Amino acid sequence: MTLGSGTADMLRRHFSAWAARVAPEGDWLFSPSPRRPAHLTAGALSRRLSCLGPAAGVEHAGLHRLRHGLATYLVDRGRLLKAQARLGHADPATTLRRYSHATPLDDTDVADQLDRLLNDLAQSTDHSE
Repeated sequence: MTLGSGTADMLRRHFSAWAARVAPEGDWLFSPSPRRPAHLTAGALSRRLSCLGPAAGVEHAGLHRLRHGLATYLVDRGRLLKAQARLGHADPATTLRRYSHATPLDDTDVADQLDRLLNDLAQSTDHSE
């Protein structure tokens, strides 16, 4: 999983604080204990998110919702292939089918660009006559 530099820095600080208290036995990112002897299952992590969600003002928090939110965010910003890669979909069509609701339905920006282009062409044609 690729992390942003801010998130990576936060995790480094967090792990340093853990290391100062407890020497980890393993290298798991999500573990049920600070010693990290084993990984935290997806179900257990989702349950933890579900418990933390109400305190953060997020209803129905969980891994699936986090995954869906990230994919929706990326697709909404035109980053379909990035969403596909992060979701692990073999085909971008799969991502598009599942997240097409997030694609902007208007293309006024494209229409405006075409309008400017056509007007510029029309004006240059008018001046050449």
